[in-house]
Amino acid sequence: MAPANVGLKATILCLLSLASLAAGDRVYIHPFHLLFYSKSSCAQLEKTSVEMPTEPTFTPVPIQAKTSPVDEQALRDQLVLATEKLGAEDRLRASEVGMMANFMGFRMYKTLSEAQSGASGASGASGAVLSPMALFGTLASFYLGALDPTASQLQAFLGVPGKDQDCTSRLDGHKVLSALQAIQGLLVTQGGVSSQARLLLSTVVGLFTAPGLRLKQPFVQGLAPFAPAVLPRSLDLSNPDLAAEKINRFMQAVTGWRMKGPLVGVKAGSTLLFNTHVHFQGKMKGFSLLAEPQEFWVDNSTSVSVHVLSGTGTFQHWSDPQNNFSMTRVPMGESAALLLIQPSCPSDLDRVEALAFHHDLLTWMKNLSPCTIRLTLPQLELRGSYDLQVLLAQAKLPTLLSTEATLGKISDGNLRVGEVLNSVLFELKADEGVQPPESAQQVGATEALEVTLSSPFLFAIHERNSGALHFLGRVDNPLSTV
Repeated sequence: MAPANVGLKATILCLLSLASLAAGDRVYIHPFHLLFYSKSSCAQLEKTSVEMPTEPTFTPVPIQAKTSPVDEQALRDQLVLATEKLGAEDRLRASEVGMMANFMGFRMYKTLSEAQSGASGASGASGAVLSPMALFGTLASFYLGALDPTASQLQAFLGVPGKDQDCTSRLDGHKVLSALQAIQGLLVTQGGVSSQARLLLSTVVGLFTAPGLRLKQPFVQGLAPFAPAVLPRSLDLSNPDLAAEKINRFMQAVTGWRMKGPLVGVKAGSTLLFNTHVHFQGKMKGFSLLAEPQEFWVDNSTSVSVHVLSGTGTFQHWSDPQNNFSMTRVPMGESAALLLIQPSCPSDLDRVEALAFHHDLLTWMKNLSPCTIRLTLPQLELRGSYDLQVLLAQAKLPTLLSTEATLGKISDGNLRVGEVLNSVLFELKADEGVQPPESAQQVGATEALEVTLSSPFLFAIHERNSGALHFLGRVDNPLSTV
């Protein structure tokens, strides 16, 4: 357990360092208390523990049971309605959880890149897309279902060290998941339910259990803020390949999303699999799809033909001559933006990536200034998938969700967690029906700075009100992840 403890301590120290960085511009006090159990909640918990009521349980329906497809527009409308009701404390919680999730995202992106590099034998990743919010939400979901010592370990890994065992210094999992709902809603909200959606963000969780395992209703219902579509299903897990095939077929039928790297097998002896699937679709206002495909240079000697988006406007931009890269911020809504980072020399991508996907990215944003730009970039349809169990093992935390984990709030049965899959479908396309005005095209032709992403680059989706980085990604070849 020594390596795990070292990893947890490193996480805490790095998070506190990140907080001190944020405090450089203003007086900053961690509102951790807003995420803790209140005194009244602790009193209720103590009363409940004394009375020892039996929590209601249920057996998930078989995986072959008829299920309606996910309605993504309805999921978005739910987020918008929830966001309209946010109070001041809700927004503070969202900012705090956003910061913690950002840090975890940076750390796990590095781990994922190293894993991909090791698997491919290459010097850098072959392309990646990661959702820090989905990653954080998955682990927060397990925290909701955990008892000590696993609960304390998960709390520390989430970024909130408990000073003691007092109830009022413990995270309230419901508050954390509600904050994640607020973060998601702040991203997609564009003027209310009736507005045309330029941004869609859908989160679906599949809970797959061995036959006979009963899940606790409070746990499953508690996941709703993070994932409004939670699908508990049971199936025979004794045949790993057949079980994986059934799960993949079920998730695709329900979501309609074709994911990269689906589940390829089930760990022997598993009784619970936790799959989080996230779909993001962003339509870029004022951008159009060029009629002819353009060349994208994967390296100095290899190019591929890709569909390209182009638009002219006033965007935030910054060039760093010292580190030889440029950064462009493209608005995607009232508070959401696409961040694009391109090295001056494609061979510098690994070095720039190491700088960017650390807290440096948040610092760089302060250097941006308005600039008239004609921006050209590939239309993106990226897929990524990873097993959190593998990433945790590489982060020196192999037992956090292992058979040793204490997860008595999920089930009283023989619970053995297998794969914990996070899958992402990320789409970026032109906003059909909104074309750049003729005047903008004329200005672009004579005065605009040309920024063309025709070689490997990095990207992120940032939401200003919560400070959350919803996606981190690297594009080496726009066709390789399709």
